[in-house]
Amino acid sequence: MKAGYVNRILTVNLSDNTIKEEPIDPQVAEKYIGGKGYALHVFYHRYLKEYMAKGISPKDIDPLGPENVLAFTTGPITGIAGVPSPGRHHVMALKSPLTGSIASANSGGEFGAYMKFAGYDMIFIEGAAEKPVYLEIVNGHVEIKDASDLWGRNVFDTTRILKSRVKGENVSVACIGPAGENLVLFANIMNDEHRAAGRTGVGAIMGSKKLKAIVVSGNQKPQIANPEGFRELSKNLIERIRKNPVTGGGLPKYGTAVLVNIINQAGMLPYKNWQFGYNPEADKISGETLEKTYLIKRRPCWGCQIGCGRVVKVPFGPYQIMYSEGPEYESIWALGNDTGVMDLAAVIKANHLCDELGLDTISMGSTIATAMELYEKGYIPEEDLQGMDMKFGNAAALVEAVWRTAYKAGFGAKLALGSKRLAEMYGAPELSMSVKGLEMPAYDPRGSKGIGLNYATANRGGCHVTGYTISPEILGLPQKIDPLTPEGKAQWVKIFQDLTSVVNSAVNCLFATFEIGAKDYADLFNTIAGFNFTDSDVLKIGERIYNLERYIMSLYGFGAKDDTLPPRLTKEPMPEGPVKGQVVELDKMLAEYYKLRGWVDGVPTKEKLKELGIEL
Repeated sequence: MKAGYVNRILTVNLSDNTIKEEPIDPQVAEKYIGGKGYALHVFYHRYLKEYMAKGISPKDIDPLGPENVLAFTTGPITGIAGVPSPGRHHVMALKSPLTGSIASANSGGEFGAYMKFAGYDMIFIEGAAEKPVYLEIVNGHVEIKDASDLWGRNVFDTTRILKSRVKGENVSVACIGPAGENLVLFANIMNDEHRAAGRTGVGAIMGSKKLKAIVVSGNQKPQIANPEGFRELSKNLIERIRKNPVTGGGLPKYGTAVLVNIINQAGMLPYKNWQFGYNPEADKISGETLEKTYLIKRRPCWGCQIGCGRVVKVPFGPYQIMYSEGPEYESIWALGNDTGVMDLAAVIKANHLCDELGLDTISMGSTIATAMELYEKGYIPEEDLQGMDMKFGNAAALVEAVWRTAYKAGFGAKLALGSKRLAEMYGAPELSMSVKGLEMPAYDPRGSKGIGLNYATANRGGCHVTGYTISPEILGLPQKIDPLTPEGKAQWVKIFQDLTSVVNSAVNCLFATFEIGAKDYADLFNTIAGFNFTDSDVLKIGERIYNLERYIMSLYGFGAKDDTLPPRLTKEPMPEGPVKGQVVELDKMLAEYYKLRGWVDGVPTKEKLKELGIEL
């Protein structure tokens, strides 16, 4: 038995209704921790190698077919009271329907901790059911149950019905809404009503398996290897989190949307589908404005000391909503600034609908913004819109487009494909602001060169949290570096990507890294799980995880050709604002990055894999 884990992995095959258990493998845990890293190891050694042995190419795996595998994962830090922000879980799948690469998403709330308390560190879902089902997991007892009465219901209804059926301790529900059922390519998995495993279309995968929900309940809390050492460590880390200006000040008071004005003032808040990086009206949708107008209270994730989650109310007007949560920074940007909608009430309503119906707000807002530019430039004929006026700044069209996408109604069927396929359909692929098919988040790299390199090389596609160099480039944590120079950014990106791989395998909240680093994670792993890591060990584990993921991607056909950015960012100088005239000098940074990584043509060499102890 390994401390920090409940030492049980669940595998459920929905095609033949088999349920299997196995213990955590301590050797795998020592090399890959848990969460994302452990799932990647299982994906390769249990599934991909078997498929290849049978003559099935990984390129031929259908993301929406029964051969795809979905994983809900936790790590040794998940659900441990006293760890900074321990209430997250990581969702993975062999292949994303949106990108064709590995699917990867992360969520907060209560589900991760409660899944662990229900008796499992990880859940792997194989096959596909013939009719709608849900999983009920209560203190290690697992049942596959009929979900016919839940199919078609929204996230809130599904959650409340299942919570009323399971009346035990620590009940939480992860489910899909109509968007997942209808196989919208960027559908997400919602948990605790308003928390989202939001990226790469994991909700569509769940929908393809006819799995409506997983409900968990239990009280099986893991042991701590060194309780006395952990108490001292916990006290120190929490005090540091509280004193940090970001985790103890800006995030608790204004939520993640405190970044709206900060990033806008840096000239890199993407506006109107990334045509601009500065919006003089951005404060209308800022965290400060939200706090003054519609905020009711904070809602932290399980065990979190930061409490960045928002609870809001729009008491009157056309976008009235009497209770909702969020919107967070990325949602406010994607649904607001990127579409030119400066009506905060409309943004809150659109975000609420995304939660209710199960849609990734980043991909949703970005796809709407792409449609708006396509329409204004004459690529989309009016008859395709069936009465919708898809002009930038149209709040009514924003809200209308969200529900139409979830149900694939009218033009919503095209929006449901994501911005890359939408732009290609209308002959202007350059207008999709995505990398590897995944829409980029709210930082224009023309004002922050490191995040541009990270976007290009992030394994799951256009992703900021893979390697959040905004922290040193803009926020000055752990130190301030020049955001506008490409020099030295490869090293920063590599370190952030490797550390983030560890955080997502821990599984911990990335916001904790505003204060705690590799040595702190080594201390957490050692006191909680009984490992004997140094800070260099932790970063080596992260590098191992990142390289295994990249190797798997190479089996799907990904390589250097995919480590790129939309031409708008590399060829079109920023037209105005504080970083006017800037472009991203990607090629120079990429060459240095590949050298540091030990990759050739964007793929790890056999020597690099051997050096990292990755067995093939």
